Amino acid sequence: MNQMQQIETQQRKFKASRDSILSEMKMLKEKRQQSEKTFMPKQRSLQSLEASLHAMESTRESLKAELGTDLLSQLSLEDQRRVDDLNDEIRQLQQDNRQLLNERIKLEGIMTRVETYLNENLRKRLDQVEQELNELRETEGGTVLTATTSELDGINKRIKDTLARSEDLDSLIDKTEVEIKDHQKSMERWKNIEKDQNEAINHDTKELEKMTNRQGMLLKKKEECMKKIRELGSLPQEAFEKYQTLTLKQLFRKLEQCNTELKKYSHVNKKALDQFVNFSEQKEKLIKRQDELDRGYKSIMELMNVLELRKYEAIQLTFKQVSKNFSEVFQKLVPGGKATLVMKKGDIEGGQSQDEGEGADSERGSSSQSSVPSVDQFTGVGIRVSFTGKQGEMREMQQLSGGQKSLVALALIFAIQKCDPAPFYLFDEIDQALDAQHRKAVSDMIVELAGHAQFITTTFRPELLESADKFYGVKFRNKVSHIDVISAEQAKDFVEDDTTHG
Repeated sequence: MNQMQQIETQQRKFKASRDSILSEMKMLKEKRQQSEKTFMPKQRSLQSLEASLHAMESTRESLKAELGTDLLSQLSLEDQRRVDDLNDEIRQLQQDNRQLLNERIKLEGIMTRVETYLNENLRKRLDQVEQELNELRETEGGTVLTATTSELDGINKRIKDTLARSEDLDSLIDKTEVEIKDHQKSMERWKNIEKDQNEAINHDTKELEKMTNRQGMLLKKKEECMKKIRELGSLPQEAFEKYQTLTLKQLFRKLEQCNTELKKYSHVNKKALDQFVNFSEQKEKLIKRQDELDRGYKSIMELMNVLELRKYEAIQLTFKQVSKNFSEVFQKLVPGGKATLVMKKGDIEGGQSQDEGEGADSERGSSSQSSVPSVDQFTGVGIRVSFTGKQGEMREMQQLSGGQKSLVALALIFAIQKCDPAPFYLFDEIDQALDAQHRKAVSDMIVELAGHAQFITTTFRPELLESADKFYGVKFRNKVSHIDVISAEQAKDFVEDDTTHG
């Protein structure tokens, strides 16, 4: 009996706890329904806020496009400063709007997380509690009821926190809506200000066009007046002081009188004074230009005279050196002989020619009538030689034999070589028309000059072989020429054989 009473008392306790849990569950369901009811209008208000935000963004884009027009280039400085201030305020409002939008997005995220937590955790937990209560109806364990009661308290606490967060979100959304309305009002106010500014700018633009047209008309009148003043010609100095005290009517009366008087002198050139001044200035410029040209011509002529004198002196110096070397070389080739070079000059006016010697004749040629000697007077070089002694008759080149001409030509070549040496010389049978004595003299001269140049000669005589350093033989075989290096004995045998058979 005692056990039955204990079981009945426990059942009564379980029933009481179950009734309390059921009442709490009912309250939780009611709170959930209330949360769902309040969630829908908040969602609708959020959608309306998004629509208004899109409208504000479209108006912002249109205002931004209007601000990007070229109207600012026609504004005054003050209007441009005011427009810049308005743009700064609009940018600040846009920045505040973006901040509010970010806050709204954050609040929406928090609301979404709360709803997710409510749907995924609390409701599941509520279902679990209901299931456990059903199990408690069948079981008699007191510990399970105690745990369920503690969990129910935790759920109630979480629901209270969720409701508090929901209220905070509602207050924040209301505050955001108020701020958005304030921004819309300020934007409308700035639009009105911008409209007033645009109207003022249009009015100023029209006034500016009128002033520009008037300025063009005044400039045109000014040009016409200046043209008439230029047509009057040069004015005296007193014209700028005499009529400054007269009134406009008096000036017009004077102008009519002057026009009447001017009609009497219509045949007179009014621009004669200006033309005289212009021609005088041109004359002065031409005189200065002529002086510059004269000075340039004088300096050019001086330079030409200096160059001509240098050419003359260079020719005289070279001729003297070659003439001296020619005399010395000829005396070595022809002992007891004499040879000189003469410079031939031509008379430019009469066409006559004369010879200039090395001594006094050269000095007479340099002291001509002209202050600067000219090289055009030189017509050539002549040669006079004597093979019979210094007191013998001097002969020209036309009076010499072939061998004598060859000897004189060699003497001239050797004389030029001393004055302007060449690296090598090539002679072809230069001793063919010479006798043995002169061939020996030519060979000695080549040996003397071989220290500063290279001499290549062809010969059929033995005199040039005695002083040669190297020998080459040219042979003709099978219609082809062959050149071979040979010794001195072979060269002498070849020359002697040719002399014997020749």
